Amino acid sequence: MAQKGSKGEMTVREAGKKGGETTKKRYGEGYYESIGKKGGQKVRELIERGKEAMKK
Repeated sequence: MAQKGSKGEMTVREAGKKGGETTKKRYGEGYYESIGKKGGQKVRELIERGKEAMKK
């Protein structure tokens, strides 16, 4: 992991925060809401498919 004060280097945490802020500026806050809903729908679908497979 990069140490503070190193020239031109950042920690993984700092890189993630920077990327998240850039995404927020580019797409807006609603973007995170929409991808969260898509993820939740997919999980719900996979759970249902798993339950159906267990019945067979």
